[in-house]
Amino acid sequence: MGLMTVARTGEGTASHQRERSAQSRRGVLTPLVQESTPAIIARKLHNAIANGDFLPGAQLTESGLAADLGVSRGPLREAMQRLTAEGLLVSHRNRGLFVVSMDDDDIRDMYIARTAVERAATEQVIMRAESDAVSVLTEAVEAMRAFADEPNGAGMAEADMHFHQELVELAGSKRLSRLHETIRVETRMCLRAMRGTYSSGKERIDEHQALVDAIAAGDVPAADTLMIAHMADGLRRLIGDEDDGRDTADAG
Repeated sequence: MGLMTVARTGEGTASHQRERSAQSRRGVLTPLVQESTPAIIARKLHNAIANGDFLPGAQLTESGLAADLGVSRGPLREAMQRLTAEGLLVSHRNRGLFVVSMDDDDIRDMYIARTAVERAATEQVIMRAESDAVSVLTEAVEAMRAFADEPNGAGMAEADMHFHQELVELAGSKRLSRLHETIRVETRMCLRAMRGTYSSGKERIDEHQALVDAIAAGDVPAADTLMIAHMADGLRRLIGDEDDGRDTADAG
């Protein structure tokens, strides 16, 4: 009888441990999010536009995309409507859907938005003073150094974009991150267009390192001035107009 009691007690303990282990796993593992077909299609098209597979101004046809993706037109049409709402596709009556084209006014407007978002993000990063913020940004600059010999290459453009994404994420603001995401693809399109404008990889890297140094020093005014200058320089490289660069620097 005593042995049975001990056995049952042991079984109860093991069962309890298994239950605690399961609860622990439930606390760590989160439920999978099932994406809808339109969401998957929208993400694929979003990435294709961002990667330059569909050039600005290119027409996208439902029949061609449906065949390429192996999907029906219903979910494809819904996905394209999502990208139209994001501003990545534009509908021309009786002509169809086209990837957005960015003229000088569009680029100025995009840089106004970028300047406002990233100035706010930079200030928040400094004010939050998270212990790992500087190391994360330093790593992002180091990733750029790997492409120092190719200042206008695709690798440098992606590393540049990664730095700015990290900066905004470190601000810890869902709204800033959401705003930044809405212009991320247009930013990447602009960075691609900026190829060929840097004569030195060091010049491009030093601009970002100076921002990191100001953030590390907790110097909000210096970091803000550097961010304004950085954005103005980017605009000038794209549209080659000094006055427009100063206008953007004053915006936001």
